[in-house]
Amino acid sequence: MSAAAIEQPFDDEPFSLTAIADEIMERHPGYRVEIIGGHLLVTPSPDAPHARALTGLMIPFIAAGLHGDETEVLQNVGLWLPTGDEDYAIPDLVIVDADIDDHFVQNNAYDPVCFRLVLEVTSSNWKDDLKTKAVAYAKAKVPVYVIVDRKHQRLHVLTDPTGEKYEHHRPYSPGETVTLPDSIGAKVTLDVNEILKAAQKKAG
Repeated sequence: MSAAAIEQPFDDEPFSLTAIADEIMERHPGYRVEIIGGHLLVTPSPDAPHARALTGLMIPFIAAGLHGDETEVLQNVGLWLPTGDEDYAIPDLVIVDADIDDHFVQNNAYDPVCFRLVLEVTSSNWKDDLKTKAVAYAKAKVPVYVIVDRKHQRLHVLTDPTGEKYEHHRPYSPGETVTLPDSIGAKVTLDVNEILKAAQKKAG
């Protein structure tokens, strides 16, 4: 999704994507703006099924003890990326080390070293989650990347980041279950059908 053209008020100042991102968010409350590979990614406010899927996913993570003294389960936390001087992403859901506050970088973003898992629920710009962010998170060496793919009705689990990609990428279909790697800090099994059902609009 592209943002509306914005007047450039920085004629006498260094070009700053961060300043433009901040202006977009100020003019369009609720929009999420990220900078990946030197490009602005603008996502509209999530719909109710998107939020419902995230709530449904938090439950097994919290039940497994992942929100406690060693790790935390959080939403919309900025992840500083090594792909550019101003690059950062804002995953929908993350599992991070509990000392994340000690890893603050800037612009409300944190060092990827404290991220154990990032998760995205796709919206209208689903290609960004499947492609652009997969590369960015691999470069940041985030161990596990999970995508709730509402477009194709799949749950993707990507593990073992190497260079610009994840060595292992497994899509799961409704009817399957997914056991996530122990590296996230606990044993968690997800029901693909339940997650994808929660991510869809309820019948009226």
